[in-house]
Amino acid sequence: MALRTPAKRICTSSNAIVLSARRPPTSKRNASAMAVPTSSRPESFGHDIFKEASLANPDPPADSSTAALVNRYSPYMVATYVRPPPVMVKGEGCYIWDMENRRYLDFTAGIAVNALGHCDPEMAKLIGQQARTLVHASNLYHNAWTGELSKLLVTKTRESGAMKDASKVFVCNSGSEANEAAIKFARKVGKVRDPSGEKFELVSFQNSFHGRTLGSLSATPNPKYQKPFAPMLPGFKYGIYNDEASINDLITEKTCGVIVEPIQGEGGVMVANSSFLQALRDRCNEVGAVLIYDEIQCGLSRTGTFWAHGSLPASAHPDIVTTAKALGNGFPIGATMVTEEIAKCIVTGDHGTTFGGNPLGCRLAHYIVSRLSDPELQKEVLEKEKIFRNGFRKLQIMYPDLITEVRGRGLILGVQLTQDPTPIVTAARERGLLVITAGTNTLRFVPPLIVSKEEIEEGLSILGEAMKVVMVTPDAIEGTKGQQEMAPPGR
Repeated sequence: MALRTPAKRICTSSNAIVLSARRPPTSKRNASAMAVPTSSRPESFGHDIFKEASLANPDPPADSSTAALVNRYSPYMVATYVRPPPVMVKGEGCYIWDMENRRYLDFTAGIAVNALGHCDPEMAKLIGQQARTLVHASNLYHNAWTGELSKLLVTKTRESGAMKDASKVFVCNSGSEANEAAIKFARKVGKVRDPSGEKFELVSFQNSFHGRTLGSLSATPNPKYQKPFAPMLPGFKYGIYNDEASINDLITEKTCGVIVEPIQGEGGVMVANSSFLQALRDRCNEVGAVLIYDEIQCGLSRTGTFWAHGSLPASAHPDIVTTAKALGNGFPIGATMVTEEIAKCIVTGDHGTTFGGNPLGCRLAHYIVSRLSDPELQKEVLEKEKIFRNGFRKLQIMYPDLITEVRGRGLILGVQLTQDPTPIVTAARERGLLVITAGTNTLRFVPPLIVSKEEIEEGLSILGEAMKVVMVTPDAIEGTKGQQEMAPPGR
């Protein structure tokens, strides 16, 4: 599975990552077969040799150049993530390589970001062209690409049958910023519609994930992540996802906005019922609240439609849609798309951004939206979903006590397990497949949308191997923590 090119190996020098000739095994390893019982080697040494010989992509050991690089720089980095040992240095299509020159099939796509795969050639070309033309001039001046991207997003959204009243776009730098803008816009609309200031409450739902900045975190009701930064912003209320019976009590005349993911990605790949979203829309209409669909993870054709809500009737369409992730295919950019009714409440000075809408980001996103809005690509996403589901069914037959359910749409899929999935994440990685988790005991699959049928089959085969080793020797594989943005409380 791993790429073994004898002439080259990726390793480190004292100051940078460089390519060098592959070194022969150390004398210590060559001498291991002749070692005498009085050797001072660690007891695990023989196991490590066997492990490296039997796995396609064993995690780099403590004496590797990878570990040396991590140890060199970790003292200078804020410890916001727990990462597995590999250091990634190169990507192409659906594959990514670490600095030990091990190749991985990537079913994470940078957490649903790299929809066009790693290092898309046209994207790389456009970066060079625009970087030689104009990268940034600030929003004090017009540029040629912010408007082009905004127009394309509105046009393609309407053509797709989603958000029937899409009208204008605010371009920013990330998903959390897109949601912050949506929250601020909802608050402003509330003030316009009720000048008394009483219409300020925002509603979100349990297991949601809307970002890490204080406003979006206030809309993300996970005590583990809110408590260190409490108190949250006032005025947020939390409901139960897909609970239609509670909507009338939850959303009141004081509600200025409701933010909901049509598919909760971090929350465990939970799909909103169509009737639930319709009921939210109806209640928002009754009380004059803004309905926000957070499509940062599930949008831009990941479900087989341009927007995940695109299959809903027009009567259930939102007032605001937020997007990011795939919008830049790895380049940081986000956007908040609004109706004319919302836009007219926002005036000069209400909101802004220094970097948002820069020519480089907008030119790249314009190209990416042009690609992702292709109906043929969307059709292929649905065909690929069938291959995944067929493979998951086979695995469920093999391991009925492990797999209980498969959820999701298109290429945002969740496999619900009866136990902690992190040992499977580790076992898969060490066999050349990258997968991540979500919610509680859920394996999440968000591969590049360009993944081929052959690559899907390859990944499913590796997944099956990983499940087999974990089920046969459940205590032999350690879990990989930190492989989702927002782990549930207690994890």
